[in-house]
Amino acid sequence: MKEKIETYFDLGLIQWMSYPPKEYDLKETLLQIAKDADFRAIEITQIKDDKTRLEVKQLLEQSGLRVGYGAQPRLLGPGLNPNALIEDDRILAEKTLLEAIDEAEYLGAKGIAFLSGHWEEATKSEAYNQLLKTTVNVCKYAGTKGMMVELEVFDYDMDKKSLIGPAPLAAEFAADVRKSCNNFGLIVDLSHFPTTYETSKFVIQTTRPYITHLHIGNAVVKEGFDAYGDQHPRFGYPNSANDTAELTDFFKICKEEGLFNKEEPLILSFEVTPRENEDADVIVAQTKRVINRAWALLED
Repeated sequence: MKEKIETYFDLGLIQWMSYPPKEYDLKETLLQIAKDADFRAIEITQIKDDKTRLEVKQLLEQSGLRVGYGAQPRLLGPGLNPNALIEDDRILAEKTLLEAIDEAEYLGAKGIAFLSGHWEEATKSEAYNQLLKTTVNVCKYAGTKGMMVELEVFDYDMDKKSLIGPAPLAAEFAADVRKSCNNFGLIVDLSHFPTTYETSKFVIQTTRPYITHLHIGNAVVKEGFDAYGDQHPRFGYPNSANDTAELTDFFKICKEEGLFNKEEPLILSFEVTPRENEDADVIVAQTKRVINRAWALLED
């Protein structure tokens, strides 16, 4: 591709995934990312310390980076479920998402992302309706602040076992939410396509009207091998599903489906996590090399 990737996308990094908080300092890694002109976006999550949150806010204001806010850890950490059948449990999940909107606004993000919760086949319809209730309530609150709400599509039976879910169900759900709210969209993630047994072409074509944000990454879907499930190893990891060829195909489908937008570029963030004995900085650099190669192989 002759034109640079930044012509069509704002390349971002999911900070807490590439720099796990137990091993890396938030402020140090944010400063490092903010100094890297390859990045035009960053995705962060909950910051519990008030002083640190203020310092992060000030740094992000200086950086010129587009800010995304991932509320997924706010749900996954305490085991909250936005489609819980017990209403009190559903309300707890909704409450943390409403709080996430306030924190995201403070940090300069224009919206939040989240994921659906666990489900059972016998109560799938009830869970769907509970998720719809949560999502519409969160969207309406976000709308008062001019903010977006985005649902990230995850696996439904492998690792996270989220209700949403395969691409057709994600598209159906997005259509239902948009009957009430126009500030809702989907995040589709290349690293999740193998975990839902789907291809880039199928997912993107199925969910195209609702895609507002993109993630890329890798997964191991061969049982019994290291990093199996939704672990986001680097591209080309042993026994994994995605490398340069799969990313090139992803870009090709995005181009064919009209997701290349010069006027309003989507955030395209990569979601990679270092494995044991891997260095986060090296993994970030390796990911950028794969992106650059895949982009170079993309035909005009």
